[in-house]
Amino acid sequence: MNNKNPMRVLLAAGLLAMSGLALAHGDVVPHAVETKGLPELGEEWVDENPYREPGEHHDLAVEIGSSAYNQNCARCHGLEAISGGIAPDLRELEADISGDEWFKERVINGAVRDGAVYMPRMADTLSQEALWAIRTYIENEAAKQ
Repeated sequence: MNNKNPMRVLLAAGLLAMSGLALAHGDVVPHAVETKGLPELGEEWVDENPYREPGEHHDLAVEIGSSAYNQNCARCHGLEAISGGIAPDLRELEADISGDEWFKERVINGAVRDGAVYMPRMADTLSQEALWAIRTYIENEAAKQ
């Protein structure tokens, strides 16, 4: 290596290190989720989380949502739904219709700023059942705070 220009070496090392940060999130394409046991909700989106209230499907939704969250959301929103600052802390969403509205809009439309995709349109890959299960898991984690 040519040691005549140490600034060139430092610049190259810095660029190499920064390129690794750009790939830190890895594959952010949503992965399909098995929702067997949850009632089918159909094509038309419901307005409120159907699994919120304790009952027959709540615990199963939390279980499915935990797995789905860890496969699809944790790399940006943090392990156990605890944000590391890269993306919003989803535990802070209200567990009501206003929080459901924001969640629904975001998973259906994703988030794009200045042409950059910050969050893919999750509903293109994940079913409504899987996404509401994720919301149920997040609400369950928020209740632990």
